[in-house]
Amino acid sequence: MRTRFFKYALALPTVLLLAAAFLSGCGDPMVLDPKGPIGAAQKDLIYISTLLCVIILVPVLALTAYIVYRYRDRADNTAPYEPEWSHSAKLETVWWAIPIVIIAILAVITVRYTHELEPSKPIASEQEELVVQVTSLDWKWLFQYPEQGIATVNYLYIPEDRPIRFELTSDAPMNSFWIPQLGGQIYTMSGMAMTLYLQADDPGVYYGSGANFSGEHFADMTFYATAVPQAEFDAWVAEVKATSEPLTTEGYEALAAPGTTHVQSFSGIPEGLFHDIVTKYVVDGHNPHAGHGAAAAKDAGSTHDAHDAHDAHDAAHGSH
Repeated sequence: MRTRFFKYALALPTVLLLAAAFLSGCGDPMVLDPKGPIGAAQKDLIYISTLLCVIILVPVLALTAYIVYRYRDRADNTAPYEPEWSHSAKLETVWWAIPIVIIAILAVITVRYTHELEPSKPIASEQEELVVQVTSLDWKWLFQYPEQGIATVNYLYIPEDRPIRFELTSDAPMNSFWIPQLGGQIYTMSGMAMTLYLQADDPGVYYGSGANFSGEHFADMTFYATAVPQAEFDAWVAEVKATSEPLTTEGYEALAAPGTTHVQSFSGIPEGLFHDIVTKYVVDGHNPHAGHGAAAAKDAGSTHDAHDAHDAHDAAHGSH
C-alpha cells in the first residue's frame, strides 16, 4: 500500500506539469520553436529557469502529498497529541539552503541573458543590417524600408540570415511588437523610437502581432513576416516599386485614421515620415513624452540621427 502511494505521490507533479502545458494554450508553442538567434537564446533561458524551478517544485509537491497522507487524521488514530517538538538544524539548513542556492544561480543566469539579449544590441553578423521602421496605428502596422524607399501595411518581407534593425514608434495608443519565433516583444510608444534587433536564420513565414491591448480591433493587429533569400528579397523590392503606388502624406493621414485594413504595398514614402511621426509632439524643442531624446532628434534633421538620439534615451530608461 505504501509503495503504491509513493508512486502516486511522485506521479502527481508530472500530472500537474502536463496539465499546465496542455491548458497553457491551444496553438503551437511558437516561442519554443525559435527560428533566429534571439529567439533561441530566449528559449534556452525559459528552459533553464523552468528546470531550476522544477527542482524546488517537484519535491515540495511530493512531500506535500506524503505529509497529507501520512499524518491524516483517522478513526483508529491512537497516536498521542504532542504539540511540542524540537528544532532540527539539519532540516532547516536543507529547506533554506537549496532554494537560496537555486535563486542565486537563477539570478546570475538572468543577469547574463538580460545583458546578452538587450533589444538594441546589434547581432554579430558578416551581413549588413537591414533597417525597417515600424509604426503601430489604430489598428494596423506600417512598415517602412528607408533604404529601399518602399513601405508595406500588415506584412513584412525580410532577407534570411541577415540582422534586421527594427526602429519602432507609435502614432496611436501604445502597443507591443512581437514575432514570437524570432524574439521577444518590445513596446511601441508615441514620441519615442525604440530599437529591436532580430534575425531569421531560415526561410519561412512567421506570425507577428500586437501584444498590447489597444482598443476595439486589437485582435486584427496581426501580420506575417516572410523570410526569404536575399535574391528573392531584392526581387520583391523591385516588384513593389514596379506595381504599387507611392504613399503620400495625405495617404498616410488616411491610413493613420482608426480602422482596419488589408495588406498594402507602397512604391515610395514621404521623406522623413518616420522622423516626423516620432517628433510630432515636440513643442519648442521639448518632447514631453521622451525628455530630450525627441528634441535632439528634431535638431539632427534626419531619420537615423533621430534614432541615434532615441537609442541614447532607451539606454538611459531601459526597454522591454
